[in-house]
Amino acid sequence: MNTRLPDPFKTAIDSLDDFADLISQVLKCPITIEDSNHRLLAYSTHDERTDPARISTIIGRRVPEKVINQLWKEGTIPALLKTKEPIHVKSMDDIGLSHRVAISIWKDEEVLGFIWALEIDKLLNEEDFNLLKKAANTAKNKLLQLQTRKNKKEERFQEFFWKLLTGHIEDREEIMEHFQTMQITPASSFAVLVFQFQKNITDKDEQNISYILKTTQRIQIMLYTIDCNQLILLVSGTNMENPLNEINHFVQTFMSKTMERYGVMDISPAYSGIYDNYQKISKAYKETLAVLSIKEKFPLETKTIHNYTKLGIYQLFDLLLEKRKNETYENPSLKMLEEYDQKHNSNLVETLEIFLTKDNNINDTAKELNVHANTLNYRLKRIAEIGEVDFKDPNQKMLLYLDLKLKKYQGI
Repeated sequence: MNTRLPDPFKTAIDSLDDFADLISQVLKCPITIEDSNHRLLAYSTHDERTDPARISTIIGRRVPEKVINQLWKEGTIPALLKTKEPIHVKSMDDIGLSHRVAISIWKDEEVLGFIWALEIDKLLNEEDFNLLKKAANTAKNKLLQLQTRKNKKEERFQEFFWKLLTGHIEDREEIMEHFQTMQITPASSFAVLVFQFQKNITDKDEQNISYILKTTQRIQIMLYTIDCNQLILLVSGTNMENPLNEINHFVQTFMSKTMERYGVMDISPAYSGIYDNYQKISKAYKETLAVLSIKEKFPLETKTIHNYTKLGIYQLFDLLLEKRKNETYENPSLKMLEEYDQKHNSNLVETLEIFLTKDNNINDTAKELNVHANTLNYRLKRIAEIGEVDFKDPNQKMLLYLDLKLKKYQGI
């Protein structure tokens, strides 16, 4: 006669900590319960048997980033995001992880969190696996309650962030009061960072992005929001010897993880200078938009530039264009070269622009144009003659460079 085992977890959950203890008593092993971003929600307290990874998780209230990265590489987390069955996780001594079994907590097609059971004195059997599935099912409703509260909280955060980005809150005391109400500790210095994606960010993309942001431990993210195809972050510059270098490292890490884990490519990043006055968040945000605008118009020249302070002369383009609008100006050398190119179907203007962009380097310019150095020297001689260009005059070269780039900026 086939009798079904009673469900020991069919009970009202007062707290997740009590529930973790209950799972531990039933399975006779240490238990941790995490949310979908590997933040610790609860752990069993009646068992001292553990391993370094679990200790670090309990102390830091979240799984260490190096453990998460290894579990991605080893295939554990990708597997947990696909199956509702428990899976064995092999020992990884280099990150302090002993044998364990993990199961995802699902609501329909969404993972709400994970239960981890350490196999210290025994290996879990099929009966234990069935019990673990029942525990995950019972935990679902509690995690849904936590998620609802978390979503409402994040909506308030995003509304506050938009008010800062658009300059709708400018009073310092009011800004600090909002931080305090939302229990966010404002950093002593900050920067605004924007990642621009090729397409609008979907709900699924947002889940993946949130996962990466909340499992990142090298940099502190105070606020973030999404606007169509842009992810906008307010990041801390506190306790960093060189904040811009640290932010740049985070930028590279974020882009590599989105590509490796989710196949998302061609993200364009931009970040502002470092500020210590929260009344200047809207200014910092405008800097990132300026960087993205310049990068779109000059992709080759600014390929490695993501920071506003590194834009150099490009920072002044809007001011220069405003000045040009108020006067009928045309660079005489460029006019003569353009007329010659049109008449003889040549490319002296392009050659001049690349030569100046490559800082007068013959070899780099020849390589970019895919011509021999002798051919380039001949062209430069013709440019000097036809356009009356003196390549030894830095003032003339600088003006030519600016006028060429301004034409490109205007799409002329």
